[in-house]
Amino acid sequence: MQYVYIVCELIAGLGAFLIGVKLLSDNMEKLAASRFKDFFHRKPKTVPVITAAETQGMTDEEREAFLKKTRRAAKRKDIAAEIGSRFAGVGIGTASTAIVQSSSLTTVMVVGLVNAGVMSLSYATTIIMGANIGTTVTGLIAALQEFDVATFATALAGIGIFAAIFAKKEKAVSVSLAIAGLGLVFVGLGIMADSMTAIRESEAITNAFASIDNPFLLFFLGIAVTGIVQSSSAVTSILISMAAAGITIGSGGNSVMFVVLGTNIGTCVTALISSIGANINAKRAAVIHLLFNVIGSIIFFIILISWKDMSAMTLEVMFKGLPSMQIAMFHTFFNVICTIIFLPFSELFVKAATFLVRERKKKVAQAGEEISPASSRLDKRLLATPSIAVDNAAAEAAAALKEASDSLFAAVDGFLARDGESIERVSQANERIIEHTARIGDYLTQISAYDATLVTERKITALHSCVGDINRVAQLADNVGKYTRRTIKDNLHFSPMVKDEIKGMMSIISSMSEQSAAALTDKNSAALAEMESLEEQVDAKRKALMKDHIKRLGSGECRPESSGVFINLVCNLERVGDHLNYIAHSAESF
Repeated sequence: MQYVYIVCELIAGLGAFLIGVKLLSDNMEKLAASRFKDFFHRKPKTVPVITAAETQGMTDEEREAFLKKTRRAAKRKDIAAEIGSRFAGVGIGTASTAIVQSSSLTTVMVVGLVNAGVMSLSYATTIIMGANIGTTVTGLIAALQEFDVATFATALAGIGIFAAIFAKKEKAVSVSLAIAGLGLVFVGLGIMADSMTAIRESEAITNAFASIDNPFLLFFLGIAVTGIVQSSSAVTSILISMAAAGITIGSGGNSVMFVVLGTNIGTCVTALISSIGANINAKRAAVIHLLFNVIGSIIFFIILISWKDMSAMTLEVMFKGLPSMQIAMFHTFFNVICTIIFLPFSELFVKAATFLVRERKKKVAQAGEEISPASSRLDKRLLATPSIAVDNAAAEAAAALKEASDSLFAAVDGFLARDGESIERVSQANERIIEHTARIGDYLTQISAYDATLVTERKITALHSCVGDINRVAQLADNVGKYTRRTIKDNLHFSPMVKDEIKGMMSIISSMSEQSAAALTDKNSAALAEMESLEEQVDAKRKALMKDHIKRLGSGECRPESSGVFINLVCNLERVGDHLNYIAHSAESF
């Protein structure tokens, strides 16, 4: 029965530790949400343009020399930018993982961004390397249990919770809960340390741990346990608690390090699972994560086998009498050194992943068949970071708006050309738009299910409104199709002047559509002011068209039976302008 109590205490401690890590990471992500999303967006390089004025008056030889010099300078800048980009990627991966306290979560998020086409595979590789460094922060925190500060740190759990209860502002609540999470981490570590003390008193259990001395068995044990738990931080923290309690794995020395190496490979399971069903580059990103950890672990495995006194001659000298800190620092050294070694060869990892995960031949559409896969931007892997997920949903809404605008233009062109076949094409396009916006709406609902910030919730609400307006634009395109059918059925005709006026109105609507789509992805106050001007132009155009139409009716230039179709068409186009204006102003809350 004693062993049952020990196991229950260990599970309770691990549970408190993981809850603390989640509470800490969730609220740190909230606090960093405004800048967190910018971490993962790499700015494109600016390509220098040589104008004719710069080479004016030069001889052919001088011009050639100037061009060579410019190309060499541009190449040096590109190399410097590439090196800077790699270091930036490592820094971003380290910082983001330190915030969310999970390399698996960061890697899954990177897989999602690559799948959505937001991030390149090369840039993702450097972030993955940085994520492996960032995950060591949890182990370093766990190692603090050997110091007196750990006892006082447990009080942070109560302090944070009480502060959260009385806090009124969202930011203050997030800070308080993050503090409470940090305190819970130490509470969990304390409970695990107590259970390890009880284990140490059992001679049978300590002998069992000491008997596992085969480095290959220890290595695969680390892989298996971490693969099941899906958290290298949790397994490393258990190892640290065991070391703090004086429980030795194997014969001591390098033995526990083989388990730590195994945990680095086991943590790749989460990213590999998340890549199932993703596009080819997302699968390659998961494979790169695996390659990085496998190759690094194999190198260190060979070093540990060859240099059996490595621990005694390095870590035990630097951190004498602190076995927990020795494990945490080995975990840190391993990931830092691997990153330093592999960073210059990041492109080789990309090539290796491209070779291992080859692109399948795309299905060729048969005549009349259309392949329309669900958009990769709405990736469920990104739901864990609502600030990034909602930005992708906004980009997807902009794509849906373009589809709706294209449908409207196709409908108007069909009306002006008296093209009856355009009616069916527009109808089919609108069915796809409805499905598209439905996916966006579902995705926004899923984001809301996560604990998002108030700012993110406001964006979600605004996007729901935008989706409704996009659907209305598609419905108005359907209405234009009905007017085309009526025009053909009743053999109605419109003068070239009327058609030119409608084309002029559509030109303004085209500008509004572009501005609205831009507002969804890039907030711009100047663009909003321009939208107001364009919307007024559409209103003025409708009034002018109606006034001119009444004059033409009076002079007999227009047939009275065409009035209903013309008036409804113009009014519908004005309503399109209204909805585009609504979209732009809804996006203002972004």
